[in-house]
Amino acid sequence: MDYKKVKAPTNTVTRDINEIAAPTGNIYESVAIIAKRANQISVDMKKEIKAKLEEFSAYSESLDEVYENREQIEISRFYEKLPKPTLIASQEFSDNQTYWRDPKKDNQSSRYDR
Repeated sequence: MDYKKVKAPTNTVTRDINEIAAPTGNIYESVAIIAKRANQISVDMKKEIKAKLEEFSAYSESLDEVYENREQIEISRFYEKLPKPTLIASQEFSDNQTYWRDPKKDNQSSRYDR
């Protein structure tokens, strides 16, 4: 995912509960969907930053020698300035960019269609 193009706010935004609950019909289900998506985004961001920072890691025998690279600091600052995963997930959910399904409802509907 390209986090430079994310249009989620960087600050907390007050949202209407009815708008969040509208797609699923249940506020708790909507919040659970947003939370699961936020976890996915968080894991993805952690993998990405770890991969970028590993390029700068130098394996040395001495633990006392720690080099701070300017590029490494810039990468860290970039990720610090990004919106939090929960804000990105909330924005995706409100823009109808999140896909979810309920296996229990899928199984019930297929059982009655026979």
